Order: sequence, then structure tokens, then C-alpha cells
Amino acid sequence: MKPANSILSSSGTSVFEVMSRLASQHRSINLGQGFPDGNGPEDVRAKAALFLEDRPNQYPPMLGVPELRQAVAAHAKRFYGLEVDWEREVMVASGATEVLASCLFGLIEPGDEVVLLEPLYDSYLPIVRRAGAVPRLVRLGPPRWELPKDELAAAFSDKTKLILLNSPMNPAAKLFTREELAFIAELVLRHDAYAVCDEVYEHLVFDGRKHVPLMTLPGMRRRCLKIGSAGKTFALTGWKVGYVTAAPELLQPIAKAHQFITFTTPPNLQRAVAYGLGKDDAYFRSLARELETKRDVFAKGLEEVGFDVLACHGTYFISADFRPLGFNGDDGEFCRHITTEAGVTAIPVSAFYEGAGPKHFARFAFCKDDEVLRGALERLRRHFRRR
Repeated sequence: MKPANSILSSSGTSVFEVMSRLASQHRSINLGQGFPDGNGPEDVRAKAALFLEDRPNQYPPMLGVPELRQAVAAHAKRFYGLEVDWEREVMVASGATEVLASCLFGLIEPGDEVVLLEPLYDSYLPIVRRAGAVPRLVRLGPPRWELPKDELAAAFSDKTKLILLNSPMNPAAKLFTREELAFIAELVLRHDAYAVCDEVYEHLVFDGRKHVPLMTLPGMRRRCLKIGSAGKTFALTGWKVGYVTAAPELLQPIAKAHQFITFTTPPNLQRAVAYGLGKDDAYFRSLARELETKRDVFAKGLEEVGFDVLACHGTYFISADFRPLGFNGDDGEFCRHITTEAGVTAIPVSAFYEGAGPKHFARFAFCKDDEVLRGALERLRRHFRRR
């Protein structure tokens, strides 16, 4: 038989699926996958149920229902001072990953180069390669995750079509500083490139820090594509509602790609998200505050177990160095070990790198119920106390 597509068929089963299956087999507390235990805001869910019954359930507009596109534009003005034309500059899709695919398929020509920062979300490279681009990888490393400016500058060339930037960054939990963003912006301008900005964790930022979209920097308004996610902002990851803001000349080819991927997203969910984006400031402040409390408790617990815990500026995730525990093995072996022997599942950080990445760090998701986090810490304490 003729072979399948070589790029996608060569991708193995994701580490998240592998570890989740292992967690299920061993009845482990799964802190590998980044989704909350809660069910999202009650009022937003109630609106989705209402709109399911009292509005049409036929195809909505391909770009998204007007209510949500208007809400995304208002959100950009409210939080970042951006003036956005909702009719020409906002598109809705079925999750941020689908938005990302539409952006890459819509902008990349075969042979273009794309700059990516490691560690990176696992969907980035397969989509970039399937779009025909050549990835140029620049590595950030623990524990400080500093931006290597010389290496980044060297990765750009006349062939660079775009940089894919994730801030706040999964799994590093790094929030890029304004100074780092300015350096990236200068490279984008110098090489006549674009920036696809994955900002799904924009409201999950801690310790009084502020998320700064690259789009707000000088010269970036018409070169950036800003991606947001209702799944992260409302802890409703199963809804798969994402959105992108971009200049009209960039949004047009992206929309053409989107129309051949999913075309539309459930209209009741879109309208409920539109309602959610209009919630008061107290809601958005509470998102970070509640997760920050979980982060602090969980980080303290990991330190008491014996881990060396890395700084966490945002997202659902915290990484820790397990070498102080005396474990002899790499991060993949460690994560399998604690799953099968301690009953707690994490993700090896090396899985977020292509090739040999750092081998002594595990990523834990702390967006879970307090009882679940306490149970995981207690299991880890018991296990490493015995060793």
C-alpha cells in the first residue's frame, strides 16, 4: 500500500496520551494534562445552555458570530488599549490549535523558514512542517529560561516568514519581558517577517506581573497575529473556542485556510464566550489569584518533598528538578517511575524539545482541586520518604 503523509505519520503518540494511559492503568493522580478539575463559571455555562435553546443552531458565520467578534475587539481595547475592527480583524475558530493551524497554513509558502522557541507546545512543529516550512529552533533552558539573543538573531534570515511566540510560555511558565519582546520585534521588522503570538494564558499571570502582547509594541500592529482561548480564560477547555486578531491583509488568507478546516464553531458556545469576555474585572483578577494560591501551596509541597522548584510566572504548570531526590535516570524514566510507584503523573520537560533536551525536570499541572494537589503531595512524600 502507498504510504501515508510522512510528516504526520512519523509523529509518535503524544507524551500526554502516553502518560495519561499509564496514569489510568495505575490509578495515578494525573498532573500531566493541563485542564482544570472545575466545570467553568456557572453563569457562562448557563448562557451556553440558554443560547442552545433560544437561538438558531445552524451554521453561524464563518468568521464567527458578531457578538463574539465584537467582544474580542472590546477585550483588546479594555486590557491592552488596542483599537480593533471586529468585522475585518477578528476570526473565531474551534480552539486555539485550530487558529494556529489556520495562521500557519494561510501564511506559509513551502520553503519559508519559521523561528520557534524551545521548549514548545507539541503541535507547533508538525503543523509548521505540514505547511511546508523549515523550522529554525532556538533553545531556552532551565532554570532561568533566558532568551538567547545571539542565537535568536542568527536564526532569522531573508527566508524567515514568521516567528511563533508563546507567552506566557508552556511549559516554562515564563512571561516574556517588555525588553525581550522589543528585541523580538526589532528582528521581525528587520527581516520583514510576521509574528504568530500564542497568548492563550494571557490572564493567567502571577505576582502582579502584566502580560504584554507583542502586538502593542511599535511597528507590530500589522505584523502580529494574536491568538486567545476561551478554554483557558474560562477553564472550559472542552469547548474549544479560540480567536485571532490580525490586520485585514493577514486575516484574509487565514480565514481562507480556516474555511477548509472546520469552517465554523458551535454558535451557542461562541455567544456564551462573548458574554464571558464582558465579565467584570473581579473575575479576571480572580483567575490569576486563585491559581497563584495553588501554585504557592504546590511549590512549597514539592520543595518539602525535596524537589528544586523552578520559578513560575504564569500558565497552569510548574517545573521541578528531581536530581536532589537522588533518582538515577532521565526525566522520562522519572515520570514513569512516580506514576507507577508513587501514584502521581507528570510530564518530562525534554518532551517539549526536539532532540536532546534537559533531562532532569518534570512538569506538573497545578490547575486542580486543592484536595487533588494535597493528595499528590502526600503520595510523593510517602514514596520518597521510603527511598
